[in-house]
Amino acid sequence: MTSPPPASTRPAAPPQGSDRPPTADGARAGTPQLPRPVVEELDHLARIRRNLAENPEGPGASEVAVVEEILSIQRDLPAARNDDKPALFQQLEHLQARLDQVRAGRPTEQVDPESPYFGHLGLLEDGRRRDIFIGRATRLGEGLRIVDWRNAPISQMFYRYEEGDDFEEEMAGRERVGRVVARRTVHIQAGELQRVGSAAGTWLREEEGWRELARSSTHLAGGEGTALRAGRAADGQAGSHLGSGQRHRADKHLPDIAALIDPDQFALITGQDSGVVVLRGSAGSGKTTVALHRIAYLTYDDPRRFAPERILVVVWGRAMRDYVGHVLPALGVDGVRVTTWDSWSKKQVRRHFGAILPTVWADDTPEPVVRIKLHPAVSELLARHIRATPGPARPDQVLEDWASVLTDGPAIARAMGDAISASALDKAVHWITEQSNALLAHAAGDSDADARLDAEDAALLLRAWQLRIGPLSHKGRTLRNSHLVLDEVQDFSPVEVQVLLDTTDEKRCVTLAGDVRQHISKEAGFSSWSEFLDRIGVPSQALATLQVSYRSTHEITSFALQVLHDDDEPTPRTTRSGPPVELFQFSDHGACVAFLAEELRRLILAEPLANVALLTPDPDLSLTYFEGLQRAEVEGVRLVEEQAFAFAPGIDVVEASEVKGLEFDYVVVVDASARWWPDSPHHRRLMHVAATRAVHQLWLTCVGTPSSILPRAQRGR
Repeated sequence: MTSPPPASTRPAAPPQGSDRPPTADGARAGTPQLPRPVVEELDHLARIRRNLAENPEGPGASEVAVVEEILSIQRDLPAARNDDKPALFQQLEHLQARLDQVRAGRPTEQVDPESPYFGHLGLLEDGRRRDIFIGRATRLGEGLRIVDWRNAPISQMFYRYEEGDDFEEEMAGRERVGRVVARRTVHIQAGELQRVGSAAGTWLREEEGWRELARSSTHLAGGEGTALRAGRAADGQAGSHLGSGQRHRADKHLPDIAALIDPDQFALITGQDSGVVVLRGSAGSGKTTVALHRIAYLTYDDPRRFAPERILVVVWGRAMRDYVGHVLPALGVDGVRVTTWDSWSKKQVRRHFGAILPTVWADDTPEPVVRIKLHPAVSELLARHIRATPGPARPDQVLEDWASVLTDGPAIARAMGDAISASALDKAVHWITEQSNALLAHAAGDSDADARLDAEDAALLLRAWQLRIGPLSHKGRTLRNSHLVLDEVQDFSPVEVQVLLDTTDEKRCVTLAGDVRQHISKEAGFSSWSEFLDRIGVPSQALATLQVSYRSTHEITSFALQVLHDDDEPTPRTTRSGPPVELFQFSDHGACVAFLAEELRRLILAEPLANVALLTPDPDLSLTYFEGLQRAEVEGVRLVEEQAFAFAPGIDVVEASEVKGLEFDYVVVVDASARWWPDSPHHRRLMHVAATRAVHQLWLTCVGTPSSILPRAQRGR
């Protein structure tokens, strides 16, 4: 775990196993004084580990046994002395937590002595102090009060309250009133205390002793509204998005960037009005900015030719579609069609093939089938087949062309070479053969045929239509776009791009924007700019490189480039510096939720217009953190599904694979561990994408072993 320079450095402490007891003032005899929170947590850990060792945990109690204990205490309550009742109520509460755990249908987890808990809550009630420890499992009795962060009702207090807060809660039918006198997060590894975080400060154990971290290293701060979409286009004044001149607005859609365009960007925006322009640039270099401002310029310069309704913008996902759909009107351009490839292509298939094809699209396509249907060599096979095979210009012939090529295993094997194994090819061809038989039967009028299309079929069918029948059309009129914009082109297959290019008019005014480093669609077929441009028939002279990355700080950009390891793309220049990239390690997700909840509450209170992204590797983990932050009563938390971003201040919890093209003031990459981020080219590029969504500050968290794709500076020892 890394950290920035400390606010102060504590003298070396003896090893945690030292036999010398703490002195009354909190230091061990013969050593300099340690911070009281550290001393107290060392003592708590020693006591709890000793109790766990002396009382090894046996099999979990059955539901019947727990219920019998509860009933026994309830029978004893009426006759109990008043002084004894608080303890009995407390025991009832603990037993209820265990009963809830048993009834959840899973075995009771056992406390790990090597990492028994991650949180400590000290409560003062009626003059009596109770210390509860928050972990991944519940263990009560034998001097132990460890509760599961997910289930025990009292654990929710750990997430809701800060140290010094008064509380009033109803638990187990009893009103509880008191004060939180201690709330600390701890990191325990291999039975040793490594980190203590409290209201008084945060301390990290190092070889030389305990070191207090600077406050700035454990805070997100200073980035409110730094994302460009925090202003309005009408506000265009140079530098208005920087420093104290930032216009803070709740609307995150509309970027104040018209006056910030650099000379290279301006030349591309106002340049040629025919032919293909390919914008290559790193994350935050302004590719989308140039593409959208080029639309605004063309419609202004030649409004008749470049009427908005004759311009098509195709983007990678729903989030960018929504974003672009709001930005263009702010640039004075209304009526431009903005869509995703998936939506546009499926609509064109329905329009052109009608009832000959089913309306059902498969969602369980095997990976080898996807690989075949998107491979550039297969689309070239299709083109050669149509050129060499006479046939009528009819939809049923297009379907025959499609089926003939995709079921020819030997031809596909020769075309794809080492890109697919013999066994994977055999399985894929078998799948496609069954699929094509069902589709041909459906086309012949068999309504009982179980016919389904794969999403990857849309491009092949439309391309076959263009080659066999002619240009795509609508209501008898040929589709002829005066200008086409395709964003994130590196994640489109060549055949998809070819279909779109052939919807432009004779001047072929096209803007393609992309970044090899952000290529995350595994089967799209993108290998290099030169090969890609050659396959789609675009000269390499059309490639323009944007050299400056404006979005992220030097620290974030440097981290993101190091993640890529072997990368031969041009190194972008950056324009500003910011806080260091930090990695925070935890023993459990509950500990991470507690840490983030505390920090995010503080951030939202201090910077109410900040937008934060918590980027996870998995939908289930997204749900875990969303629910955990909700339990901790963090305001403004949103679980983003199907890229339905609000583009507003608050905290978006979403998978890292869903945020390409977007930006946020703050980004936290959740659980950058070896489990979720193995060392593969895909995961390196995905981490690069996740990191470069951050404008001002980037944090990473980790439960377990940090991923080896992280730079050594973040992985630490």
